[in-house]
Amino acid sequence: MGAIIILIVLGILLFLIEFLLIPGITIAGIGGAIMTMSGVYIAFERFGTKIGVLVLLFTLVSTIVMFAFSLRSKTWKKAMLSTNIDSNVADDLGLELLHEGDKGETIGRLAPMGMIRISGHSYEAKSIAGYIEPHTPVEIVKISASQIIVKPIK
Repeated sequence: MGAIIILIVLGILLFLIEFLLIPGITIAGIGGAIMTMSGVYIAFERFGTKIGVLVLLFTLVSTIVMFAFSLRSKTWKKAMLSTNIDSNVADDLGLELLHEGDKGETIGRLAPMGMIRISGHSYEAKSIAGYIEPHTPVEIVKISASQIIVKPIK
């Protein structure tokens, strides 16, 4: 009877691993199914129908209880990242230093988005002229709350 209990418990644990840690159909899920079914089959074969049905019912109930407990318990909160992020992307852009008409240079290719350097600081910008090659002088045409729009200087 000890081997049956071990097979069923290991099978349920592998199901939990499959469900909670390794989503998809993996060896853990297949192994869990094989171990659980083997435990139930051995119970039917060694102890007859009455004990086999009891083991099957116990296995189903314990599987449901384990899944419910693992999903509702606070143990998963210990494994989760609980850092609160209280800023957004636009907070640290430094756009207050920029003005329309400021001149700079592209760092990389603007296609149409890319990086520019103005007064030693790097910013993400959008080109109104399509593609602009690297190290091309540009001028700020418009500054919105989250975007710098530039054009090449000829």
